[in-house]
Amino acid sequence: MKFCLLSLNYKPEKTGIGKYNGEMAEKLQNNGVEVGVIVAPPYYPEWKVNQQYKSYLYKNESINGVSVTRCPLYVPSKVTTFKRLIHLSIFAVSSSVALLIKFMKNKPDLIFLVQPTLFCAPTTLLLSKLFGVKTVMHIQDFEVDAMFGLGMVSKGKIANTVRRTESWLIKKFDLVSSISHSMLENAEQKGVDKSKLLFFPNWADTSFVTPETDGSDLRKEWGFAETDKVVLYAGNIGQKQGLEIVLEAAKSFEDDKQVKFVFVGAGAYVDSLKELAKANNLENVYFKPLQDWEDVPTMLSMADVHLVVQKKGAADAVLPSKLTNILSAGGHALVTAEASTELGKIEQENSGIYTRVEPENSKDFIAGLKTVLATDTSKPNMIARNYALKNLDINSIIERFISDLDKLVKGKYND
Repeated sequence: MKFCLLSLNYKPEKTGIGKYNGEMAEKLQNNGVEVGVIVAPPYYPEWKVNQQYKSYLYKNESINGVSVTRCPLYVPSKVTTFKRLIHLSIFAVSSSVALLIKFMKNKPDLIFLVQPTLFCAPTTLLLSKLFGVKTVMHIQDFEVDAMFGLGMVSKGKIANTVRRTESWLIKKFDLVSSISHSMLENAEQKGVDKSKLLFFPNWADTSFVTPETDGSDLRKEWGFAETDKVVLYAGNIGQKQGLEIVLEAAKSFEDDKQVKFVFVGAGAYVDSLKELAKANNLENVYFKPLQDWEDVPTMLSMADVHLVVQKKGAADAVLPSKLTNILSAGGHALVTAEASTELGKIEQENSGIYTRVEPENSKDFIAGLKTVLATDTSKPNMIARNYALKNLDINSIIERFISDLDKLVKGKYND
């Protein structure tokens, strides 16, 4: 089977969609699938193109046996709604050229478009129709819902037109996959036939990220004592997370010198968050850069409490990718999400897997954090670990995925 991945993000990006795309492509390649990748130069979450790449040039390379084509991309230094639209539009145009060349030179059996970005959908559908190629839209993030949820797009005629266009495009794909059951339900509500839906969750390398990893050396290296309680947020530091609430919590714990708040990551909002922490004289808040994947298990093991933070609305559209490794590590997590979301449902069905509080509620967030800190965080959360072993193992997920794709290509998916 010849598989073409079309997405904004790919390794060496260390977090989010790029990390998952890289792992997926290499796993597919190692399992006998011929993989070609059409992506942008690495820029996320820093919103700055990696110095080894040029944002305005095409580049072909091979990464661990996978053929990768990088397409020109505009990356704004300061992200606004308008600049983000230009960012997405330019990639849609530049990637369509690479996609056409791909179809003419080495036509794939299937094209796998990752949303975001929906902007690539028209060209994907057109070329696939012309060349007779099967199509899958994989939804990591309902970008239209996220824009509405965060107030980036106003309601009215324009909003209705955007929603109708999104629905029309998604319905045209042969298969629509997503990372959570609630997101698949959302796709069905947008008009996708239930028979065309595929559950393809994000995963964890459960044999690499384990509770047995020792994080004591990293704790010492970062200047924390054994008696300290380390509260960790690791990942993208963007506006949609609503991370100001963590600083409010840090303010409330100022008198407890043993509680330390650590941000590990990068993103468009990191400088603003640092300035806000400084303005509030928060001496219990620390910022660290993104860690290499090889060091992630140690970082996770070092922390007593893990934070998964989002604003209202965003949690309806996005299942945080960082949570999979927290669960695999047996971490004790505090998650902000409404009860009706996928995160809320997981908590209800797996009591003790993590502590959930309503988003954007500082009082509940601080109370929830006190509850987690009061538990014995020196021992792993085996409810979380066992959930990861049962539901999130990368090898099991990829094997099932290959089987589903093979059925689609052979026209037997619903047989």
